[in-house]
Amino acid sequence: MERAWDRRPRRVMISLLIRAGRLAHSFSGLVMLPHTLFALPFALTAIVLASYETPVGLETIGLIVLAFTGARSAAMAFNRLLDHRIDARNPRTRHRHLPTGKLSRFQVWSFVLGSVVVFEAAAYFLGPLPFALSPVALAVIFFYSYTKFFTTASHWVLGLALSIAPVGAYIAVSGKFSPGVLILAGAVVFWVAGFDIIYALQDESFDLKHGLFSLPAGLGSAGALIVSRICHLLAFLLLVLVGAFFPVGAFYWTGCLLVAVMLVFEHSLVSPGDLSRVDAAFFNVNGTVSIIFFGLNLLDRLF
Repeated sequence: MERAWDRRPRRVMISLLIRAGRLAHSFSGLVMLPHTLFALPFALTAIVLASYETPVGLETIGLIVLAFTGARSAAMAFNRLLDHRIDARNPRTRHRHLPTGKLSRFQVWSFVLGSVVVFEAAAYFLGPLPFALSPVALAVIFFYSYTKFFTTASHWVLGLALSIAPVGAYIAVSGKFSPGVLILAGAVVFWVAGFDIIYALQDESFDLKHGLFSLPAGLGSAGALIVSRICHLLAFLLLVLVGAFFPVGAFYWTGCLLVAVMLVFEHSLVSPGDLSRVDAAFFNVNGTVSIIFFGLNLLDRLF
């Protein structure tokens, strides 16, 4: 017969595993891990484009994904730390992990540092140039968190932060810059700024009351939506221009066309008098845009 004290280590181990699982789930929610679908596919697209000139191995792809995940996790967690008190006052965000006490500031700071270590380690193994540029990438993504306190350009700074992903991925594969991938990065800047402006519509009155800078707070919903549409038009035109720098085919151009259709659909979901479908426009449509564009680029490269 198994004695009670023989079962104790097993119970302790099961308890620790349950706690670790809950903590991992909390950190995943903290950094909104599913939202990696927004920018990661563009990093993977850059890998596809770089492969026209340079062979790509699975190890390199794995390191790029690891670097992206580390950088994005560090940036998101740092943003949550900086916005802790703001989130606690905003009815839309007061349920987040720091305001509710699900995670402590010490835990989140530890997560930020751990994510930075993961990013730097991946950058080191990707090569001298990615490693040398890694502090610049971190500076940009951390700087974004401060911009909401002094400029409505915060939406474009967020776009700049996410545009680092395709540029970094291309450099990691090819070891050099390319005009084509810089244009792709520009498309990401305007794409992200466009959908971030739509997302910020939800906090227009809160931002005005608390002195935070956003385009809806500065221009109102109608003006902000016009700027968002212009951003998405520029993003589409830049994606078309990217095709002139690489030997792409029918799948690529189909991808550009579908991106245009999805962006038009996104704007059909939102109007100054109806913000009820902002979440659908922000989460569902933009995740679909990036996945479709990457998928068709991959098909273009394979066939």
